[in-house]
Amino acid sequence: MSYKIKVHIADDHKILIEGVIALINIEDDIEVEGFSLTGREVINWSKKNTADILILDINMPEMDGIDVLKTFQQRDTKIKTIILSSLSDPKLVQEMIVLGANGFLEKSSASEHIVDAIRAVNKGLQYFNEDIKSKLFNLYVTGSKNKIKREESHKDLTERELEVLTLIAQEKSSSEIADKLRISVKTVETYRRSLYKKLKVKNVVGLAMYAVRNNIV
Repeated sequence: MSYKIKVHIADDHKILIEGVIALINIEDDIEVEGFSLTGREVINWSKKNTADILILDINMPEMDGIDVLKTFQQRDTKIKTIILSSLSDPKLVQEMIVLGANGFLEKSSASEHIVDAIRAVNKGLQYFNEDIKSKLFNLYVTGSKNKIKREESHKDLTERELEVLTLIAQEKSSSEIADKLRISVKTVETYRRSLYKKLKVKNVVGLAMYAVRNNIV
């Protein structure tokens, strides 16, 4: 008898769980190990059971999918995770990837992609439906353009001036900055005056506003 990919489903909508089970049941190489209706149930299940793939919703009672992944990270849980959600904001997708998600599908595309996603993730790959890929790409491009603009806007600042500017924006006093950078208060004031001149601002508030606008802090 050949090995089957074991899947656990975590979602608070039984009708969705039943739909995913129906899709999986017609496949010879995948089987549903069980399901959970809350985030807390997922955590409790994972303490005593395991599966190859967890299909996880983000919005669930008791604990959401984000907290589930954070808990998995803390416990170094090895189960691979596919997020299946009606939410598809690219920054949210990015956050879930950072937390260890191996795939992300919109619920509207589940019937088309869920089986392929399970097989791909089980092989150690990542899987995203085309709309998610497009959103992630656009987020990356926008972020890269913004980074270039930020770098150009303060390219004339030295590394030390950027350090001083960052600490000023964090509301550190001259003595605190001096201690942090291991320089004298007089040197801090020299950098401050240089920043006023280069950035064409008149006071600390102007420096802080510049740092915030250019995502330096």
